[in-house]
Amino acid sequence: MAVLSKIRQRSILLIVVIGFCLFAFILTDLVHSDLFGKSTNNIGSVNGHDIAMADFRTKVENVQKNSPGASTSQAVNYLWEYEVSNALLDEQLDKAGIQVGDEQVVDVLKQNPNIGQNQMFFNAAGAFDILKFDALASKGPDEKKFVVETKKEAGENARKQIYRTLLKAGSYTTELEGKLKYKMEADKVSFDYVSVLYSTVKDSDVKVSDDEIIAYMRKDEKRYKAEENREVDYVIIDDKPSKADEAAVKSQIDALLLPSVAYNPTTGKNDTIPGFKNATNIAEFVNKNSELPFDSTYVAKDKLPAQFAEQLYNLPAGEVFGPYTVNDGYFLSRGMGRQAGVNVKASHVLLAYKGAMRANPNVTRSKEEAAAKANELLAQLNAKPDTFFMVAMTNSDDSSKQQGGDLGYFKKDGNNLTKKFADYMFSNPIGKLGIVETEFGYHIIKVTDIQDGVRLATIAKKIQASEETNNASHTKALKFQMDTKTKSFDQVAKENKLTINPSVKVKAMDENVGSVTAQREIVKWAFNKKTNVGDVERFEVPNTGNVIVRLKKVNAEGLLPLDEARPMIETKLKNQKKLAIIKAKLKGSSLEAIAAASASKVMTATDKTIENASLEGVGFEPRVVATAINTPANKVSAPIEGTLGVYVVKTTSYTKAPAFPSYKEYVAKIKDANSVSLEGVSASLKKDAEIEDNRSLFY
Repeated sequence: MAVLSKIRQRSILLIVVIGFCLFAFILTDLVHSDLFGKSTNNIGSVNGHDIAMADFRTKVENVQKNSPGASTSQAVNYLWEYEVSNALLDEQLDKAGIQVGDEQVVDVLKQNPNIGQNQMFFNAAGAFDILKFDALASKGPDEKKFVVETKKEAGENARKQIYRTLLKAGSYTTELEGKLKYKMEADKVSFDYVSVLYSTVKDSDVKVSDDEIIAYMRKDEKRYKAEENREVDYVIIDDKPSKADEAAVKSQIDALLLPSVAYNPTTGKNDTIPGFKNATNIAEFVNKNSELPFDSTYVAKDKLPAQFAEQLYNLPAGEVFGPYTVNDGYFLSRGMGRQAGVNVKASHVLLAYKGAMRANPNVTRSKEEAAAKANELLAQLNAKPDTFFMVAMTNSDDSSKQQGGDLGYFKKDGNNLTKKFADYMFSNPIGKLGIVETEFGYHIIKVTDIQDGVRLATIAKKIQASEETNNASHTKALKFQMDTKTKSFDQVAKENKLTINPSVKVKAMDENVGSVTAQREIVKWAFNKKTNVGDVERFEVPNTGNVIVRLKKVNAEGLLPLDEARPMIETKLKNQKKLAIIKAKLKGSSLEAIAAASASKVMTATDKTIENASLEGVGFEPRVVATAINTPANKVSAPIEGTLGVYVVKTTSYTKAPAFPSYKEYVAKIKDANSVSLEGVSASLKKDAEIEDNRSLFY
């Protein structure tokens, strides 16, 4: 009773607490709903079909597992296009009422080499058995999931195959179309013409206003649609090493040339340690003082740093070269001798025989026949050594035939060649031809180059920014950001003698900002609703330094901005205005009179076809040739609006191509050119689809 009494005394407090919890629950739901922004439950939708965020995330993880080099952005964008395409095609498949049965699913599974050719799913007769594949599901939840998802995917692929077949059957090319194609290739016309190119009218004589460009875009808004984007510019305060940092590294390298004194705890005395040139244990000295380990291999001249290759290649044993700089490091090298023939380049012709290791199943010759063929080709090559490339291309039984038998360079130590082959290569001079038998067949080998090598003991130290330099850069970047609170971005950049990088436009799913790559955080900041035009933010970018970014402009979804649209449209609109100016000049009853009036001359075109409509000194003008074909002989045409200018023609002769009994060849050409693909159908459907894209919420 005492407990109940206490509950009654605190009932008001309980009501308040419970009310607050309910409000928090409702608020959380609202935050995840469209009332406060886009729903986080879906990555987007296609014509009302939602694409669940959770499923999408799992698929992104799978893409990245299977493609280790792919960034999250690349995986998301790839998968988004795939999901949109699939949703659009599935919608069409449902509308068409396309369904598949078990037989079609099995057929698709058979086409998958990992399943249809997997012996664990074969029956006693050696054929794929769907019951054995289904039995895999009983081995565990992962196996069951695999079977279910694989069969589901196979069903979708089967539906697509049926749809693709229907599209192909519905795409029909008539005999009349084939005949027209033939006539476009074969009907010939010769004509005289006068041309006045658009370029003869100065651009300054025709002005195109912003309103005209906007009006032009509004005629085809989908074509000139611009995604929402943000315009940003930025400065980089890099973390590059200072002159003092570079001098410090050089000082360390220089010190290695001189003897040094070090305390020996065993003897209790100071030992004098010789410098690099006089060191006795070279490997130990390098490993102790270098940022790269000692390398005992011999190196060919073309593998040495190009600017110092001559000095290093000819460095006597025991002598030291350096310090020298390559890229961002200081180096010291000590010569340790030279060795002849460390790398050999060779070509071969392989004559395999039936039963030889890795022999192609198509090879049917016997071992004796392969040996005879090898000797025959060797005699031919000894007589004409310069034919090796062609002989290899036409006779070799391995993939090197595509390179004329060239196998590239092999190191004397560490190559994977069979011993007999390697022994021949490394014991014969350049140009030597011979036959070697290995487990792969008979090889006709030609040594094409031999490289000597040098062994160098090299100490390397990278030139990098010190902690002091990094701290100074960080302080400078912080001060820059703080100064923009009271001064303009441009003014602060000028005071700090920093160059503002040209502004770039980024979309919500971009990850690169100009020269600064893989920086989703910058893009997310630019698209954050709390970021306003003029705001400045600092980002620390590994291997770059501090990037200080300004949001310069917000471009909402709509028509392309004028600065982007003008280069695409202005020339077209100017040419339309130039057309009227040029037409006014084309006066006269004859080509000669028209040429005189337009300060041009009469030209001649001979045996032109619509598909071969290139006019000398002008370019491809099929409309001009088509007009000439359809203009009666010796009659002057009306002005023709071409691609590059305005033309007037007078046909002198027209030759019709002879009729054929059938135009199947030309029908086939059109079919090939107009073949229907699911990708093309998906792209076409996408133009008219209602697509909600929430990818920017993903990461």
